[in-house]
Amino acid sequence: MSRVIEVTVSSKGEVTVQTKGYNGTECIQASKFIEQALGITRSDHKTAEYYQSQPAQQHIRQ
Repeated sequence: MSRVIEVTVSSKGEVTVQTKGYNGTECIQASKFIEQALGITRSDHKTAEYYQSQPAQQHIRQ
C-alpha cells in the first residue's frame, strides 16, 4: 500500500489530518510537520494501523 497523508478542511474550517499506509509511530512522524504548521491539536484518534508493528529492517554487514 502506498503512503498517503490526507488533509481535509471542512466548510467550518476544521482540519483533519489522516495518514494511510503507515504502521506504528511512523504515522506520527510523517504528519508531524503538518500538525505543527496547523497549530493546536484538538483531538487525536489512532487507527488500527497505528497498533500494527513496524516491519523489522535487517542490515547485513560483511
